[in-house]
Amino acid sequence: MLNFELKNPTKIIFGKDQIKNLEKELPKDAKVLLLYGGGSIKQNGIYEQVKKALHGHEVVEFGGIPANPEYAVLLEALQVIKNESITFLLAVGGGSVIDGTKFLSAAALFKGDTPWDILTNGIPTTVGLPFGTVLTLPATASEMNSGAVITRAEIQEKRAMGGPGLFPVFSILDPQVVASIPQRQLANGVTDAFTHVLEQYMTYPAGGYLQDRFAESIMQTLIEIAPRIMKNPADYEAAANFMWSCTLALNGLIQKGVPGDWAVHMMGHELTALFGIDHARTLAIVAPSHYRFNFESKKEKLAQYGKRVWGLTEGTDEDIAKEAIVKTEEFFHSLDIKTALSEYTSDYKGTAEKISARFIERGWNGLGEHKSLTPAHVQEIVEMSY
Repeated sequence: MLNFELKNPTKIIFGKDQIKNLEKELPKDAKVLLLYGGGSIKQNGIYEQVKKALHGHEVVEFGGIPANPEYAVLLEALQVIKNESITFLLAVGGGSVIDGTKFLSAAALFKGDTPWDILTNGIPTTVGLPFGTVLTLPATASEMNSGAVITRAEIQEKRAMGGPGLFPVFSILDPQVVASIPQRQLANGVTDAFTHVLEQYMTYPAGGYLQDRFAESIMQTLIEIAPRIMKNPADYEAAANFMWSCTLALNGLIQKGVPGDWAVHMMGHELTALFGIDHARTLAIVAPSHYRFNFESKKEKLAQYGKRVWGLTEGTDEDIAKEAIVKTEEFFHSLDIKTALSEYTSDYKGTAEKISARFIERGWNGLGEHKSLTPAHVQEIVEMSY
């Protein structure tokens, strides 16, 4: 097992009717900026619950944060923070709203030339404007980690950021919100969380027995509850396990002491930036090809995954490893998630070359757990994903 440090300061408030406890978590003298997305919270009752809990606080609202948090929109919110002397941010939404709030938390106290430098220069945020979250869409675990991904449409860029100053102070997780989530977003949430686990698991054996079994249990749980949650989002037991699995998939626990990959995400982000494809679906496009391309270096973990998660027993370890990739694709298909780029766009020719060139330009010359995946390899993997 590798050396590691683990600190996660986010307070989780989980369960039915917990939004009412929001008022107890806010500083009494806070001037709050309430951030949300397209307005669905005003249709499903969450907005009213939040506003009721905020009674007695000075609140300013900013809605309209898009599904891929857009830099230009966030700059408008940043101006509100400065003009209104905001002291606390409250994100009510899914990963996109929370990621956008993390950017604002960092940008509000940033002393550099332009907030975009935080992303392009990889500047870690050690201190940000405090914020909390009310989760409405399980998927990214942004409610309990310190990372974020921001889109800048004008230059077709999607960049990651983070730092110890970007953990939420608290996050409220009420599984009842799952009942109002559309089927497409439910499928995205399951796929996103499942792939988050794979990125931290599908590398090579590193003696992290407990981490491996944590990871496998999250994937087994997602596989088990996916049909239930897709059939009936109001199934509270399934919704609770879905929500908590998504959070545990990327809250830092299973990545400690073991290597991580994350090349699938790096490639997937480019497909979202170029074509606007849902983030989770880009991961499903890239992951199977990535595992086939890197089969020899990942074969041991693929076989372990096939045996422990999918219960495969027939054939050699190599046979099981190959079948495990097929099982993964079939799982995505069962959620109506397509796994080929050509199923999303007819304008895919040249995409692999474009992504490879971008990686060269950025100096991303060694991705994956071994830092050996070159831009030329990336080009081959994306071509396999057509």
